[in-house]
Amino acid sequence: MFNKRIKIKELLSLEPNNQQVTVMGWVRTFRNNQFIALNDGSTNTNLQVVVELGKYGDVFLKGITTSAALKVSGVVIPSLGKGQKLELRSEQIEILGESDPEKYPLQPKKHSLEFLREIAHLRFRTNTFGAVFRVRHTLGFAVHKFFNDKGFLYLQTPIITASDAEGAGEMFRVTTLPLENLPKNEDGSINFKEDFFGRGTNLTVSGQLEGELAATSFGDIYTFGPTFRAENSNTPRHLAEFWMIEPEMAFYDLEDNANLAEEFIKYIIRYAIDNSSDDLEFLAQRLADEEKQLPQEKRSEMGLVEKLEFVLNNNFERLTYTEAISILQESNHNKKKRFQFPITGWGMDLQSEHERYLVEKHFRKPVILTNYPREIKAFYMRQNDDGKTVAAMDILAPGIGEIVGGSQREERLEKLEQRMKEMNVPVDQLWWYLDTRRFGTVPHAGFGLGFERMVQFVTGMNNIRDVIAFPRAPKSADF
Repeated sequence: MFNKRIKIKELLSLEPNNQQVTVMGWVRTFRNNQFIALNDGSTNTNLQVVVELGKYGDVFLKGITTSAALKVSGVVIPSLGKGQKLELRSEQIEILGESDPEKYPLQPKKHSLEFLREIAHLRFRTNTFGAVFRVRHTLGFAVHKFFNDKGFLYLQTPIITASDAEGAGEMFRVTTLPLENLPKNEDGSINFKEDFFGRGTNLTVSGQLEGELAATSFGDIYTFGPTFRAENSNTPRHLAEFWMIEPEMAFYDLEDNANLAEEFIKYIIRYAIDNSSDDLEFLAQRLADEEKQLPQEKRSEMGLVEKLEFVLNNNFERLTYTEAISILQESNHNKKKRFQFPITGWGMDLQSEHERYLVEKHFRKPVILTNYPREIKAFYMRQNDDGKTVAAMDILAPGIGEIVGGSQREERLEKLEQRMKEMNVPVDQLWWYLDTRRFGTVPHAGFGLGFERMVQFVTGMNNIRDVIAFPRAPKSADF
């Protein structure tokens, strides 16, 4: 029976006492026809399986190749080998799945991350990606635990929508219309009345609007699901498909929103440190080794775990967009024209380099920026009394820049309708959204956290395509 096995992570935590066990996994290495390094994905640490010399024929032993799948039964004994307290003295070995060593692309040597992206279906078997995706799992579990323990309701918002929550227009269309013969209206536009939903639809860019509907009934809700942006950005920090965590809370203002976001970020980082320490230590060493190849000025001042602890042990710096612009304008970095995008003054949209300067050079800790110019923000953000700014906030993290974006939502119907008209957002199509302002409107707020950017931050990976299993990017939709 296959379920009568012990996972290697659990086995390695035991004291060796001649226990009879069965393990299953994949071969990492096989030395001297005697020592098998076996791994089942539960940990980066391999189990040493000792093969009795002369027990198996040469033909069988040649089948124990890198990545072959084995079932091994035997006795757990103390190990005389360095760095391991136990090993498995095999009594029975069964090859469950062969692996041709001439064709298997992941031989026991160092491979570049670029090469591993080309074989994303196999990269889970490397130590780096084993660690990354176990940490990703831990962070995902922590997300649900945090909100569940606070009494939030988990809402699954639609993936196919008819609205563009961000107003950006960078959406993937969803249609069943024949692309080779699209039905047209008299003016030449596509006639979506003949489409599956009877109207134009797209993959969601955010679950926020639907989340607000639920928050005005349940009080506190969160969504955690895939979102899509048809943004032609080939950068280490953009994906076409990514996961978003979006809580929405009734009876919250901007300060409440910022407090929750800071508490949330610290909670899931702490949870990862407490529950994935082995993987984080491996990733920290990997990052340190990688940075040794860089010039001194480009190396991080802190190690990975040290950086995470630093975030946990410091209150996030809070300042307004206006204060941030002033700091950036007066900075030596700006005066010496070191920014790719010069600071032109109040009203400009901050770029990643500006955000990282504030975090990494000026304050040297995470930053919460608030009260952005209304002209560069979405229609649903609450308008401040100054007539120039909205109650928006971004949380900026070292190494990445923006990791959270949120706002207090505009709960006043007249103000919201006026803003939608100014920004050419179709009021008639969002009648359902406006109903929440007609029937028992309340101050409310919410934010979005890009899960992959958080995984990037916690694991120290430089490219966002290395923290999602099968990355979707321009001209890239394999697997």
